[in-house]
Amino acid sequence: MNGSVRESRQAAPTFSVRPFNLHKISRSFRIQRGAAAVEFAVVAPVFVLLIFGMIEYGRMVMVQQMLTNASREGARRAVLEGTTEAEVRLVVTNYLLPASSPVADSDITIQIGDPPATAALASAEFGDPVHISVGINFGQVSWLPSPMYLSSGTRMQATSVMRKESVN
Repeated sequence: MNGSVRESRQAAPTFSVRPFNLHKISRSFRIQRGAAAVEFAVVAPVFVLLIFGMIEYGRMVMVQQMLTNASREGARRAVLEGTTEAEVRLVVTNYLLPASSPVADSDITIQIGDPPATAALASAEFGDPVHISVGINFGQVSWLPSPMYLSSGTRMQATSVMRKESVN
């Protein structure tokens, strides 16, 4: 190869190897972990308050539904002929008993007539409205040690009204 074909030799590429700096990498991870800790410290209290709020309002709705159903069962019993007030109170208490003992300690009021007046259930005539009210303070039934969103004196009450039945 006499001069017509030139041999071109390219120089082999050279790579410079940088020393591996472990200190810089571990420092960036520490900064990221620190940012995550700060973010958690900001978000955690808000998240915990939301969870406790859901627990408290969920319990309130559950107890209100139990009171409504108990007053309805009491009214169903009260409108039957020959039923005594003791039987009505027993029906309401037995309905609330499986739920939890504080709910079973609720106030039960039996009223006759329109407007409602406290009278003996035996004095109710055919067609008279019978009002059965069941109530309790939320502080007695809250699952939290002390209610956070609802005051412990918040009164929960349910009333059912049905007409007295009798056989003519």
